[in-house]
Amino acid sequence: MGYSTDVLDDFEQQKRAPRYPDVVVEMGMLIEDRSSHFTGVVVRWSAEGVTLQDRHDYVRHFGWKPGGFLIEGAPVTLVRPAKVAIATQRITASGSIAGDGRAKVARASRIWVEGKHDAELLEHVWGDDLRELGIVVEPLHGADDLAAAVAEFQPAAHRRLGVLLDHLVAGSKESRIAATVNDPNVLITGHPFVDVWAGIRPKVLGLDEWPEVPFDPNVTWKEGMCAALGVRFDGFWPTLRNRVATFADLRPELIGAVEQLIDFVAEAAEHD
Repeated sequence: MGYSTDVLDDFEQQKRAPRYPDVVVEMGMLIEDRSSHFTGVVVRWSAEGVTLQDRHDYVRHFGWKPGGFLIEGAPVTLVRPAKVAIATQRITASGSIAGDGRAKVARASRIWVEGKHDAELLEHVWGDDLRELGIVVEPLHGADDLAAAVAEFQPAAHRRLGVLLDHLVAGSKESRIAATVNDPNVLITGHPFVDVWAGIRPKVLGLDEWPEVPFDPNVTWKEGMCAALGVRFDGFWPTLRNRVATFADLRPELIGAVEQLIDFVAEAAEHD
């Protein structure tokens, strides 16, 4: 019995398609994404894709794709380790492989965020990692007196402090506040968004971008955004937060800032 022309055509196309060697992903591996040319080391992977961090500590996330990466200039197909049994290992919302689920006793080191919503979002996405490391996240309820709060905390090598600030861009009030703290045991990072709400990708609500909110001294940015969306301010935050399923639903600027803090504080936590 003969073969159909379609089958032969498919076979010929398969022969002509480029073949790329499979390379098992490893932590710390330096790779380049072929599409964007973003180059960085592997800091995390999950069933969804791989996370790279460049030399400026900027992170981006890429899906698994045939021939999608370059290693030393050669195209490869990056694959997960065959021995990782996803069915028996739970992937946390932050994209890491979950530990045994038992929280460690809280360490002396802390991560401070500006408000309640920031703290809730970190718990929502990184909660498993934070509990496993014994790191507590505390809201400042405003960062205007940051220098005094840091002095009262008394940072030390075994008692590190990480601080996450909103709108940490050149010339902002937050950048001036950050400049008042100079301590090797304190790391201040931030994202460029006016509020942590905007650090969530708008796609979680089916939007391409968050609406522009004109400045109004009598209306907060959050209230302005809710008005632009036509939703009630009361109760909107839980809805938005719960639309975040994994770290991939957050902007990379926010992810990078948080993960720098966790790594910084975890170094001290391991030696408490």
